[in-house]
Amino acid sequence: MSKRYLVTGSGLGLRRSFLRKLQPQSLDGVDFMEVAPENWIDVGGQFGRQFRQISESQTFVCHGLSLNLGGPAALDEPFVYRIKKFLDEHEIKCYSEHLSYCCDDGHLYDLMPIPFTEEAVKYVSARIQRTQDILERRIAIENVSYYCAPGAEMSEIEFLNAILSEADTELLLDINNIYVNSINHRYDPVAYMYALPADRIAYGHIAGHYEEADDLMVDTHGADVTDKVWDLLDLAYKHFGVFPTLLERDFNIPPISKLLSEVAHIGEVQQRYLGDASQHDVVSHG
Repeated sequence: MSKRYLVTGSGLGLRRSFLRKLQPQSLDGVDFMEVAPENWIDVGGQFGRQFRQISESQTFVCHGLSLNLGGPAALDEPFVYRIKKFLDEHEIKCYSEHLSYCCDDGHLYDLMPIPFTEEAVKYVSARIQRTQDILERRIAIENVSYYCAPGAEMSEIEFLNAILSEADTELLLDINNIYVNSINHRYDPVAYMYALPADRIAYGHIAGHYEEADDLMVDTHGADVTDKVWDLLDLAYKHFGVFPTLLERDFNIPPISKLLSEVAHIGEVQQRYLGDASQHDVVSHG
């Protein structure tokens, strides 16, 4: 049967730096928005009122920063319950997290790579399952950018697919991360992408990166999306069918009109394939 996504179309990550510049009419071409719940839980005052106003008029998803799925410390269940309250309060359609770890005795303020091992598959999957039990919903995990692979016993794609299956969870497909990792770790980005299960995709991310050298890309979310990443998104839609996709921009924020033009371009790429019904025949786990 056809895949039913919880959101549709093209989206934009909401940042406080441009919240005040957003007008309801300027969001006509934005189908959904995304926030990191850690940045908005218990926020009051002007920002809290502005977020409440926009969340009541826009469809939202959440992309977490500190669930610490691969970390050595026990899962922070009180924090997960706070996430649940936020998701329910704002009628958030989907909650995703990075397939990484970010805490030891304290926050490391970065997303660290999890060793690609069978032991890690079972450990992380159990934490995802417990999170899903508390939230009473399936979450999505994101394929992350990484710059080293300590203790790897399997490939990145084998590790990711094993967790998707073991945890019975969804995938936040980050197109830019595939491209960045393919350069840094010298693999074929298309072959990697085509090895992912279409029926697990919840939605996608696209973003810009920094080219440090010909063989070193840095995932910054601080630049325009490159042509090679746009091309990879096009191939993703051709292979998987159109899935909801969101633009991330965290640094060097351009004028809102520029951000909206990139969101509009996502929609233009989607329209190339929306007329082909065969692109939607994937099996849903939902």
